[in-house]
This record gives sequence, structure tokens and C-alpha cells, in this order.
Amino acid sequence: MPAIWKQDVTVSRLNAMNVGTLAERLGIRFTELGDDYLKATMPVDHRTHQPLGMLHGGASVALAETLGSVGAYLCADPARQVCVGLEINANHIRAVRSGRVTGTARPLHRGRTTQVWDVRIVDAEDRLVCVSRITIAVLDQR
Repeated sequence: MPAIWKQDVTVSRLNAMNVGTLAERLGIRFTELGDDYLKATMPVDHRTHQPLGMLHGGASVALAETLGSVGAYLCADPARQVCVGLEINANHIRAVRSGRVTGTARPLHRGRTTQVWDVRIVDAEDRLVCVSRITIAVLDQR
């Protein structure tokens, strides 16, 4: 099966796009770009903890939104289209106190005006931490 990406991109370029963004502040790093998926990691530390010392649900959502939004962007024509989030949900399954989590995003739907992405976040032992779904609007540039 051919890759779904409409843009020629590398993991290095994706990480360069994070400079100066929330993703950079949270330590999110893209690690893998497959034919139909994208992966990134995020540390579980003082930047991503909630007051009880566990991974903050909002940090998981930030990782999921980063992956889904970037995936949608890579499936669009940046000369003609912009991708913006419409809705995101997340189910937090397991607490994580330290280490690193990894998110994997795959498209469920890549339409002309919307995309829907599934994001699964796992801990270092590959146990499910969070499952998220993000809906993206694909808009024509003005």
C-alpha cells in the first residue's frame, strides 16, 4: 500500500516544526513516520504532571492533538488547504508517574472536508494509557 502522505517529510522536519510551540515545551518528539501512521513520544515529568504526580490528562490530549493535527496536515495540500481541530475526546485508562509515553496516530477517515484520527498512547511497557479521537476540518485557504 502506498503512503498516505501528500508531502515529502521526515521525522527531523516534523521536530523542527515544533520549535517555539506547546509541543516543544512539553518535550514532544516525533519518532517515526510509517506509510499510514505517525508516532511521537512525551516525557512524564514536572512538565506533564498534575498535582498528584501523575501524567496530566491535558498533556495526553496535547500529545494526541499534536499527532492528529500534524497527520492531517501531512495529508493535505499546504498550498491550498489548512487543517484545524474541530473536536477531540480522550479516555484516560492508566496512570503513569514517570518515564515516557508514546502516541501513535492513524487516520480513520480522510475526506475532502474532514479527517478523523485515532490516537493510542502507551507507556514504556506498551500498556494502554489513553485513547483519543480527533476530528479535523480541512479548509480551503483564502
